[in-house]
Amino acid sequence: MSNTILPVAPVIPFGAWPSTISAAQVAAGATPLSGLMLGGADGCDIFWLAGRAAQAGRSALLRYHGVHEEEVTPMPYNVRSRVHEYGGGAYAVDGDAVYFSHFADNRLYRLDLTADVPEPQVITAAGSQRFADLAIDRQRARLIAVRELHGDDHGQPQNTLCAINPDGSEQVLVQGADFYSSPRVAPDGSALAWLSWDHPDMPWQGTTLWLAAIAADGTLGEPRRIAGSREESVCQPEWSPDGLLHFVSDRSGWWNLYRLCRDGQRTEGLCPMEAEFATPHWTFGNSMYGFRSASEIICTYIAQGVSHLARLLPASGKLEAIANPYAEIRELRVAPGYIAMLAGSPTIPLELARIDFTEEGVEILAQSIGDLPEEACLSIPTSISYPSANGRTAHAFFYPPCNPAVQAPAGSKPPVIVIGHGGPTGMTVNTLKLATQYWTSRGFGVLDVNYGGSTGFGRAYRDLLKGQWGIIDVEDCVAGAQALVARGLADEQRLIIRGSSAGGLTTLCALTFHDTFKLGASYYGVSDLAGLDADSHKFESHYNEYLIAPQPAAAELYKARSPIHHTDKLSCPMIFFQGQDDKVVPPKQSEMMVQALKARGVPVAYVALEGEGHGFRKADTIIRTLEAELYFYQRMFGLHDATASAPVQIDNLPD
Repeated sequence: MSNTILPVAPVIPFGAWPSTISAAQVAAGATPLSGLMLGGADGCDIFWLAGRAAQAGRSALLRYHGVHEEEVTPMPYNVRSRVHEYGGGAYAVDGDAVYFSHFADNRLYRLDLTADVPEPQVITAAGSQRFADLAIDRQRARLIAVRELHGDDHGQPQNTLCAINPDGSEQVLVQGADFYSSPRVAPDGSALAWLSWDHPDMPWQGTTLWLAAIAADGTLGEPRRIAGSREESVCQPEWSPDGLLHFVSDRSGWWNLYRLCRDGQRTEGLCPMEAEFATPHWTFGNSMYGFRSASEIICTYIAQGVSHLARLLPASGKLEAIANPYAEIRELRVAPGYIAMLAGSPTIPLELARIDFTEEGVEILAQSIGDLPEEACLSIPTSISYPSANGRTAHAFFYPPCNPAVQAPAGSKPPVIVIGHGGPTGMTVNTLKLATQYWTSRGFGVLDVNYGGSTGFGRAYRDLLKGQWGIIDVEDCVAGAQALVARGLADEQRLIIRGSSAGGLTTLCALTFHDTFKLGASYYGVSDLAGLDADSHKFESHYNEYLIAPQPAAAELYKARSPIHHTDKLSCPMIFFQGQDDKVVPPKQSEMMVQALKARGVPVAYVALEGEGHGFRKADTIIRTLEAELYFYQRMFGLHDATASAPVQIDNLPD
């Protein structure tokens, strides 16, 4: 019998646990992956974008070519579009040529991958135009793209579909709608499909799918509507190899797959089910299905917030599961011999994976996190559903504290951070994120909420937020915290809520109009709805008509929902983080709240970040904000190390 005595883990209060996951590791390990494409001379190369936090958040284009990975775009080129401010669809591949939008000047560039030293060559002229959702029109040796033209009068920009010729000249093909997306050229070059929508709708509320013949001179014939309306959201139009137009529509209440029949008149559903084959169009270039052949579709769909991979046979409607280790599949591209996708799970960070149709297993080509903690140190989330206000059921992922090197005092319960995601038309997923493990490894629980209004649960759940922003989302976050307390999983006196952008409004409303939470953190959060309307960019300039109510009749309702007008009800300490270049939620939204709290004597901290916009990209920013937020929580709960230097100033801090 062995006499080995195992060391006893030290007893340390929840929230004060030492952790090997540093803020610097979170910043260094978080490499955003996006923009998955296939191309190359033989169509077998895989392209993607990788964020470079150490290079001021630059998006670099990479290629997996044969058996090795290479970075295609040299410094300082930043492959990123600013159309709709959220961008996406910033590049396209045509054989050995890559076309991309450079963030610094919004111009399009061409890169020849066969050159000994590839150097981008500018195509478009300097000006106030921006481009996104690039499509290749090979028959006419040109690009077709969404163009957003900004004028000098500070009015709303003009959006069109535009052809870009090899000499850089631009030709408007379609105009008149407020917004366009998804230009898709038929395989034989004979027709163009696209989407459009108008104010006040957002694309997940109502869009129209159009189809027009392309004339010999490159102009378009008379367009005809294929699907869509103000009550139907259509997205992801794609052509099958044999020239049938496919698309996703939520006409049934769920984003399902459809196609235009060969007679060109009727549309038909391919696999009706209560699942989502699409996500909201916040960015361009989203892809959740592709064609292995004319008779076989490879697709991913979301059911109850979790992704599934499947093979769909349109002729029979048969859907067959494809084995894979992922719970989230963010992007999917299909070649005749393999699938490429950006995917993750609770134990797998977002990664670029390749599944070969003739072999078993998954080949990993790139990971968003290179240096992973041991699996024993990872908090594995549980998917929970719980009752909320007015008989609703809300959904969330709960991450318990996890650190095998320490233990909490007997009988104690952890502080819990409740997160309201951004959007607010978005969703949270359970893919491994070091930023979440940063908290759980220190003894915090994390509840990541898919409140009413989130996607992944059908249109009815998404529409719960119609006219109810700042109410439904808040009620579901409050109910989630209370459910954890009732289950003995959280300390009722140490409940925290944090959120970014729209989640920042959820945070501010929860702290202003409810007394459940004791602390809060707002990352570029909305505090003044009327001010948001006045300052917002074109894409979201009418969003509040859906989320709250149309102006001017709703002026009083806007005021009632805006935390800035009710600071007399806010007594919880808060920390604010704000990018000074934010065009979506301008800095004054945070600054007004900070000043109001200072004036009332409530402990408050404000971190202004130069060179950051809506969403933080720089490594030093990620480090600074995480360390400041941790210090703030520990200081407010009496858990801080008195000998450590303070990474942030807290005003009105009691002695």
